[in-house]
Amino acid sequence: MRRAVDVLGTFWRQFNTPAKTLSLGFLTLGGFIAGIVFWGGFNTALEATNTETFCTSCHEMRDNVFEELKTTIHYSNRSGVRATCPDCHVPHDWTDKIARKMQASKEVWGKIFGTINTREKFLDERLVLATHEWTRLKANDSLECRNCHDYDSMDITRQGGRAALVHRTYLGTGQATCIDCHKGIAHRLPNMDGVPQGVQALPAGAAGE
Repeated sequence: MRRAVDVLGTFWRQFNTPAKTLSLGFLTLGGFIAGIVFWGGFNTALEATNTETFCTSCHEMRDNVFEELKTTIHYSNRSGVRATCPDCHVPHDWTDKIARKMQASKEVWGKIFGTINTREKFLDERLVLATHEWTRLKANDSLECRNCHDYDSMDITRQGGRAALVHRTYLGTGQATCIDCHKGIAHRLPNMDGVPQGVQALPAGAAGE
């Protein structure tokens, strides 16, 4: 027993004693390499959790919202351009992405305790879950939508009369943002009783223009 204690003591003294023979250059290089390894591992893990495969690896997402996404134009369309889960739910900028990942870590808690592990539970919580996402997109001015749909790039003349009017009047002036009118664009809506739908007032005759 005493020998084991002596061995541990010797190891600790060697571990805790500042290096006398290693050069500053060697220590700097070692720290630089260690930093690269750490950053590479961190970034790899971050990107692995930022894929549609990861998002649909749990049955709660795969059997509910992902199945709904498959029926929308964001999943299948004539151009072949498809939006994946992270495209709409994870910001592209690194700092915003990290903040979103930290926020989404709370979903692990729900997974562990089976908050929506059945279809019935999911439907019961659907309005709450949707409201959280609508609120987030409202707060960031529909940032993820705008990564693909930029108002300044829209050709208003090729839009329908109502769409063109609403976009010019509300989106172009900043009075509204994408999620105000496009809540059900990729997934089925929950019971919307009491939930404001789109802009609340249009000029007379707007629908027919």
